[in-house]
Amino acid sequence: MKFLKHPAARVLTVVLILEACAYYAIASRSELVPPVPPLSTFPFNSSGWQCIREDQIEKDVLDLLKADDTLSRVYVSPSKKEVATLFIAFFKTQRYGQAPHSPKNCLPGAGWDEVESGTIPVTVPEWNGPIVANRYVVAKGTDKDVVIYWYQSHNRVVANEYAARGWLVLDSIRYRRSDTSIVRVTTRIENSDLEGATQVDMQFIRAVFPDVLKHLPT
Repeated sequence: MKFLKHPAARVLTVVLILEACAYYAIASRSELVPPVPPLSTFPFNSSGWQCIREDQIEKDVLDLLKADDTLSRVYVSPSKKEVATLFIAFFKTQRYGQAPHSPKNCLPGAGWDEVESGTIPVTVPEWNGPIVANRYVVAKGTDKDVVIYWYQSHNRVVANEYAARGWLVLDSIRYRRSDTSIVRVTTRIENSDLEGATQVDMQFIRAVFPDVLKHLPT
């Protein structure tokens, strides 16, 4: 039992239990899949932030991600001075092993190194209080980005991946649903101004959040 006294072992044990519970809850019952419009119909203008480019996600990335729908766009602020990238991946079910990939796993695989990670509260419209999202700072060569992301399902915003798995179990039991999404906003850090880039991310999130709520299933 000494193994279970190690913090990492306890976390691994919890994860395995959640995975087993999630598998049982999803696999043992039929699912209700809510209707959701294609992400291609997501607004190109959100509170003055205008889409200036829609990026195509490479096939090998899509094959690894296994999402049912994805969106990757670059937006510019009303002042035309700030730029932010929006990525959304929607999974209508997690019954067959599909699940959002944490940027903490996929960005290092793409050559980005972690500089800093933590959580951050973001005050958004049409929500009871601030949401809590992950803030992840990464670097590749001379480029540095600040990434703010969260998991969204059943009208819920969750930062912690283990908590998201826990809610998956409960939602599967109570509502026969396992649909989920990951929402990620990225801004390039200019002149080592991490706080400035973080504020750009947060400004864009406040602008786009009502559209995210309308588009993703509740």
